[in-house]
Amino acid sequence: MSSRWISGLRSVALDVPDLARAETFYTEVWRLTVAARTADAIYLRGTGAEHHLLALHAADRLAIRHVTLRARDEAALTAIADAAVAAGGRVQQDLAPIAEPGGGTGLAVRDPSGRLFQIVHGDTRHADTADEPDRPIRLAHAVLNSHALPASQAWIEQALGFTLADRTRIMAFLNCDRDHHTLALGDADNDALNHIAFVMPSVDAVMRGGGRMRDAGHVIEWGPGRHGPGNNAFNYFIGPFGEVIEYTAEVEQIDDSYRAGGPADWTWPPGRVDQWGISAPPSAALKAAQRSVFFIPT
Repeated sequence: MSSRWISGLRSVALDVPDLARAETFYTEVWRLTVAARTADAIYLRGTGAEHHLLALHAADRLAIRHVTLRARDEAALTAIADAAVAAGGRVQQDLAPIAEPGGGTGLAVRDPSGRLFQIVHGDTRHADTADEPDRPIRLAHAVLNSHALPASQAWIEQALGFTLADRTRIMAFLNCDRDHHTLALGDADNDALNHIAFVMPSVDAVMRGGGRMRDAGHVIEWGPGRHGPGNNAFNYFIGPFGEVIEYTAEVEQIDDSYRAGGPADWTWPPGRVDQWGISAPPSAALKAAQRSVFFIPT
């Protein structure tokens, strides 16, 4: 299973109200490192090849700017521009060199609900890659709420070339490459950012990250557990400004032989919310945070 145009998720860009505090948290606690900085933004990398996983911009309040996806080739950029409009969206920024650290060529397209996707090709990638026990490698996925999930799913499939990996009662998991899902849509009454997931090198790293976060005053809001769709181990937290972030590991790798399941395939016994069944359900604070961070409108 793969998108004919998109090979993966590169990064997510957020506005934050305190850039210095954000840098301290995401470097010292979350364990990213600064790849680049400008006068009003920092760009944070993991141990993998992506130039950055998280771009944090100084602003008055927390918001999501865009989700950045990697195009398979330059021809895909033109194809996406046409497909995004044909599917009911619009081109926010025309195809041009990217004027931010990482560079490359790209464009930005907005879906009918206002979500902004930046698509890049030819950006800088790091050569000094090596897994470290307690540091994120790359992004696993971004989950976005949707007040009109079938329409939002159709747009991502038509405009970006994703395919459905699995559908549960509350979520559609969308695939573009070997990872079970790279984007997912939560069935909701809003279009907020649900969460951003960071791949750790092992389940042990997910657990150690939970301890490190707790030491820093950020309790585990959901986890530890193992999801159904994607089969990944997880711990969820609320970041310093109200953003929901996840440490995850062992994301299921799939190919064209994988067959999408439906809600009836993903049910749990009473009292369980994941495969392991040891965690309490997501906290009330987590659920509130998952509906509080919105895309910057135009």
